[in-house]
Amino acid sequence: MKRVMICLALLAGTGISQANVSLPRIFNDNMVLQRNKPIPVWGWAAPNEKVTVQFNQQTKTTKADKTGQWKVVLDAEQAGGPWQLAVKGKNALAISNVMVGEVWICSGQSNMEWTVTNSNNKDQEIANAQFPQIRHIKIPNTTSATPQKDLPGGSWEVCSPQTVGNFTAVGYFFARELFQRLNVPIGLINTSWGGTMVETWASREAFERNEEFKNLFGNSNFAQLENNLQQQASKVIQKIEAQQGPVKPGMNTSTWKNADLDDAGWATMQLPALWETRGLENVDGVLWFRKTVNLTEPQAGKAGTLELAQIDDIDETFVNGVRVGGTAQYDALRKYTIPAGVLKAGKNSIAVKVTDGGGGGGIYGDAAGMKLTVDQTSQSLAGNWQYRVESMHTNNTVAPNSYPTLLYNTMVNPIIPYAIQGAIWYQGETNAGRAYQYRKAFPLMINDWRQRWNQGDFPFYFVQLASFNAGNGNTQQGSTWAELREAQTKTLSLPNTGMAVTIDIGESKDIHPRNKQDVGKRLAAIALHEQYKQTGEWSGPLYQSMQVKDNKIELTFDHAATGFQVKDKYGYIKGFEIAGADKKFHFAQALVVGGKLLVWSEQVAAPVAVRYAWADDMPEANLYNKEGFPAVPFRTDTWKGITEETKYEIK
Repeated sequence: MKRVMICLALLAGTGISQANVSLPRIFNDNMVLQRNKPIPVWGWAAPNEKVTVQFNQQTKTTKADKTGQWKVVLDAEQAGGPWQLAVKGKNALAISNVMVGEVWICSGQSNMEWTVTNSNNKDQEIANAQFPQIRHIKIPNTTSATPQKDLPGGSWEVCSPQTVGNFTAVGYFFARELFQRLNVPIGLINTSWGGTMVETWASREAFERNEEFKNLFGNSNFAQLENNLQQQASKVIQKIEAQQGPVKPGMNTSTWKNADLDDAGWATMQLPALWETRGLENVDGVLWFRKTVNLTEPQAGKAGTLELAQIDDIDETFVNGVRVGGTAQYDALRKYTIPAGVLKAGKNSIAVKVTDGGGGGGIYGDAAGMKLTVDQTSQSLAGNWQYRVESMHTNNTVAPNSYPTLLYNTMVNPIIPYAIQGAIWYQGETNAGRAYQYRKAFPLMINDWRQRWNQGDFPFYFVQLASFNAGNGNTQQGSTWAELREAQTKTLSLPNTGMAVTIDIGESKDIHPRNKQDVGKRLAAIALHEQYKQTGEWSGPLYQSMQVKDNKIELTFDHAATGFQVKDKYGYIKGFEIAGADKKFHFAQALVVGGKLLVWSEQVAAPVAVRYAWADDMPEANLYNKEGFPAVPFRTDTWKGITEETKYEIK
């Protein structure tokens, strides 16, 4: 974060010391302030110090209170810039290249944190990212047991091919659409963290006021939690040292990559998996993984391709002692070319040095994404690998899901009351196991943010979970992801909310779909219609009502006034199931008749319920409206699901 310090001259011998007027770190060069709304500016100074804030043609003066805190509220400004924001006490600050436009919070877990670099057509998207009026700040991933007043860091960046690769992809494509339609600056405050639950994003007071969660904290003690985690991690390290000897930072590991290394005494771990799920809880550091593969004489000497799914955080990868690649991004797919001449007939060694700085660590992701391909023949690398620890230490930061409120305290509270237009949200994967309770936890968080920002029921638009084979869930055995999608749909009962449906753009074997462009566009369509009052459809068909007609069920939908369409080569509607009173669902036929949908199955003579796209993974769902928005997954029954009894508790 760059700030210009303007020092005021003081007369020698006066005994007056320079005060430390300061601003929160959310205020820095290249920032975007919200247009057409009062603009809070706040900070700290010496107690009772006079503070003057100047912006554009405005000047506001206040006095710090006895604790040194101060705040002014600038009058609403129209879109424009660049301008300078100046703050003056006994010293002064000047923040430059400030724009006024639309400011949106971008929050959630990894599918919001996922960057442009990891999206479809990344090279073209990055090369074309000449949008200097789009600005982005990533809030650092940090936790705290108590609400913090300021961020530990973070800086606003101007969108360009040099910077956009690290922007939130969903946020960027959302902002690009808004900018091209509104032609005003767009500011994105990216406060997201992969793998996080909704409960960590709300305040303690919100839980304690809520009937569902008022007893959540009980006698839990955060300090004791930290101590327990440290003890657990220390035991893991002691166990490792007992197996392989002392773990010393800076160990000479230069031979661990070599083809002829004897790794028979190394421990074994089944991959892919984060090592926290394989007995190395709450520890970070450097581990080496090794695997031996056999190749035939015809494959010897040929070039190959090595794929290692994803690696958290950094890897260096060697084949027969030759470095073939390395990546310093925890969520990037690893795919390296093995040069001709490296591979040989018989045994070949693969060695991967993995460095983890915090949170999860190791080689993880889709097992099908771990393979060695030579001469168009692939062999799986999933399964047992040998591993040895180079260096390891306890993770001194409590994981964000270890306790409620930890991310609200550090990644939300410090940016309140920064003026915003609204929020976009992509989260829910981590809460799928308790999807029924998400009906209350998610609205709780939204209402909490709105109350604390004190800017009314600001727009809150969210992404419904995409199709993904999380656990083979379906109507027969139950689906946590389908129930989570239903909880998200029910959240639309809150005022000024909207939902982007993505059931059609998921990837069965990847929880992180690369198509973030359509996600951003669908969120933008909601904002353009609902917030910016532009014409056009913004939602797919939304189930409204049902009526039994003989052996068929007739369905009506909102957002289908111009009719339906099917988007695949087969040309008939798929994804529907129908059941009778026995609650046994059968695949159903569906037909559009007079603007409504008729659903039936020859196996169900007396139908009572219909479901659409009710499964973890539903790539066959192909119903859209004429405007190209996918139908919202739904069910007409209220039969008990598999997550209804699962409640969140602090362990």
